[in-house]
Order: sequence, then C-alpha cells, then structure tokens
Amino acid sequence: MKLVYVFDAYCGWSHGFSGTLSEVVARHPELPVEVVSGGLFTGSRRVPIREFGYVQGANARIAEVTGAEFGEVYERLIADGSFVMDSEAAARGVAALREAAPDRVAQLAVAVQRAFYVDGLSLSDPATYRKLAEEAGLDAEAVVAAFESADAHDTAADEFERSAELGVTGFPTLLAVDGERTTVLAYGRADADDIDRNLASLTA
Repeated sequence: MKLVYVFDAYCGWSHGFSGTLSEVVARHPELPVEVVSGGLFTGSRRVPIREFGYVQGANARIAEVTGAEFGEVYERLIADGSFVMDSEAAARGVAALREAAPDRVAQLAVAVQRAFYVDGLSLSDPATYRKLAEEAGLDAEAVVAAFESADAHDTAADEFERSAELGVTGFPTLLAVDGERTTVLAYGRADADDIDRNLASLTA
C-alpha cells in the first residue's frame, strides 16, 4: 500500500493540510508517498488573483480552521491583485524537486507551499526552486534545469492527467492505493488521527 497525495501548490486548503501531511508521513515511514499536482489554476483560470475575490476571506478561514500560517510577505505579494497563480509552473517545480529527491517529495511539497504562502515567492520563478533546493541540500542547478526543461510542460500535463485518472475532484485529497483498490483517506481537511483511523479500517 502507498499514500497518494493530490494537491495544488496554489491551493490554500492544501497549504492548510501541510501539517497533517507531515504528521502522517512521520507516523508511517513504512508507507511510500506519491505526490501528484493538480491543475487548479490553468487555462482560463490563470488570471490575476483579483479575479478571485474570495481569496483573503478564504485564507482567514483556513488559518482559523487549520492553524496554517499566511505570511506578511505573501499578503504584500497579493495585495494589489495583479499576481497570477499558474498551477502548471508550480507542477513543474514540484516535479523538478521530486526528481532530485523522490523519497522526500512530501516534505518538498510542503516547502513549496511555504515558499508561496509564508515567504511570498512566486512558484513561476526559477529562483524559488533554486532556493528550495539549496535549503534541502539538493543540486540546485539540476533542479532549475529540470524546471526549465522542454519536457517539463509534458510532465505537468501528465500530473494533471494522473489527478483526473484518480478521480480527484478537489484539493487536497489523500488516497490509500493498494493494488487495484483506491480509498479516500482525507478530502479538504482532516487531522492525523482521522487518517490513522481510516488506515486502520483498511487493515482490520
């Protein structure tokens, strides 16, 4: 059995789930983790953040419910409403980091979200992944090269297709995949104890 975490790096509720994900991974080192990026802000939804008038209100709710941090630099980044969230670029970045350290992909996904929601860094900027790679002790040049490679766009498209094949309709979604059986462990929000109970029911 393995865990499959389907998220979008520009999804506030996925950011709110980061603490739960980290706790679950720490409790279950025996379970491999696959991280799949969803395409929340692609195509016609790749527009200035002011088009989504609910963002700051939603963030306040996420912080209240999950305890997630939204940093001052992030608040300044989105304040004038011109910032564009591009999930394809974010998916390329997560994939580039995963390529460098596949066994640490869950931790790196959390770090990508912190880079945006706490540090106010654009997930379309190669410098963001250089910084994350350096902080994680990875080959920063290789990560940036993977992010900017000609194949990276196909990789992102494959991620979005994988999310759809899994039947995911919203982010974050945590799945348990055991052979042909796929079980939803969490959707939107849950704590590590909830997920442990759901895991236990699979092996009971």
